[in-house]
Amino acid sequence: MITAYPFGFYVGPLHVTGFGIMMMLAFLVGGWLIDRECRRNGFASDYAGDIIVGAVIGGIVGAKVWFAALHGLDTLLDRGGLVFYGGLAGGTLGVVLNGWRRRVPMRWTAHLVAPALTAAYAVGRVGCYVVGDDYGVPTTLPWGVRFPQGMPPTTAQNLREFHVAVPASAAPDTIFAVHPTQLYEIAAMLVVFAIIWRWRTLPRGTGWLFGAYMVLAGLERFAVEFLRAKDDRIPGGLSIAQVASMVMVIVGIAVMKALSLRPRVAPGEWLVAGARGRPLAVSGPT
Repeated sequence: MITAYPFGFYVGPLHVTGFGIMMMLAFLVGGWLIDRECRRNGFASDYAGDIIVGAVIGGIVGAKVWFAALHGLDTLLDRGGLVFYGGLAGGTLGVVLNGWRRRVPMRWTAHLVAPALTAAYAVGRVGCYVVGDDYGVPTTLPWGVRFPQGMPPTTAQNLREFHVAVPASAAPDTIFAVHPTQLYEIAAMLVVFAIIWRWRTLPRGTGWLFGAYMVLAGLERFAVEFLRAKDDRIPGGLSIAQVASMVMVIVGIAVMKALSLRPRVAPGEWLVAGARGRPLAVSGPT
């Protein structure tokens, strides 16, 4: 069994957490991958910065609002509590609105961000692990992890509040080892990233790749939720995230079916010229 403690340090009065570091790195990795895709297609890389700004603002707001809707408005100012589907919804809205402002076809925006989303999610889950958040149910497997200072700690009392079965004889402050579902998701999403990265050059319609991302990411999250310590289960045992995952997979299949055989769309003036207004030579099709 492993015991993990939160990673963080102080710079003067400022407390820098491992979660904050990995969140920043996730956005940087995502931006770098979008920039690479823009350059590969001969587009202005200005748009990568636009996407990241929209995703950061919308994603953080959406993730906090979703968490607060589930756990109460008093959690809005907590350091933790960022829900993936809330972040995805808010980040998507921020990116879509910015694309509308730049008059970039939404299909191109979706196509460019698909690989970045998978890699950024994997990096972000490292942040969850280093602060002891979003862990699983108790396990006796040798790679089980105790989070004595997690968010919240993996005590018998906290697990019972998640409606997770623990021995009735366990004292409230007993620390249990749990499935490190954060690490499971990191591994799974790196596999998804490898698939999406390979598929990005297939001769399919612009935007179909985002549908593929939705299907694979939805299946991954649906599966891992069975091992998560959650208190948002609905009748039947599924979590709210699993219901959202099923919707995500269905929509993803529809997107793939609708766009896979459609022709490539024109990228629009901004995507080609960028802020400086100088067209760039197209290096190859997507």
